[in-house]
Amino acid sequence: MAKRLTLILGGTRAGKSTYAQRLAEGSGRVLFAATAEAGDEDMAARIRKHRDDRPAEWDTLEEPLDLVGSLLPVVDGYDTVLLDCLTLWVSNLMHAGGERDVLAETERLLDCYREQDASWIVVSNEVGLGIVPMTKLGRDYADQLGRVNQLVASAADDVWFVAAGLPLNLKALSQDSTP
Repeated sequence: MAKRLTLILGGTRAGKSTYAQRLAEGSGRVLFAATAEAGDEDMAARIRKHRDDRPAEWDTLEEPLDLVGSLLPVVDGYDTVLLDCLTLWVSNLMHAGGERDVLAETERLLDCYREQDASWIVVSNEVGLGIVPMTKLGRDYADQLGRVNQLVASAADDVWFVAAGLPLNLKALSQDSTP
């Protein structure tokens, strides 16, 4: 099967991760790259549920910040990388602050994909459909994630929008539209 980059977007609890896992099933050796950190008991419970929902034969890489540095040494051994999710990764990068440029890190991540043979399935929230956040940090986050989603979508072979568990192929729909 040919290498593909697939982006799956949607709101919270829309079914993105479930859909991503269905796409990855039967695609050979799968590496699940998780970006969540258990900052409280609720998030710890969410992480446990995600772990329990994954097939036991999949390998897991948990990395909240340096995805490229963690993926590069191991990614060649896999047919598929399922990255869940950009949403938390961008939040983690922004929280860490320092010298990390989120868009530059995203370009590095896309270069990592391009430089190896595995297909990637990438999950992210679409946060631009709701109200404008009241805080500057909230607005900055929505802006950053929106830019990251656009960057990954432009490189992706397929972009799926999931709402209420139903996937819609945005990339296929956009083929017919004019710029």
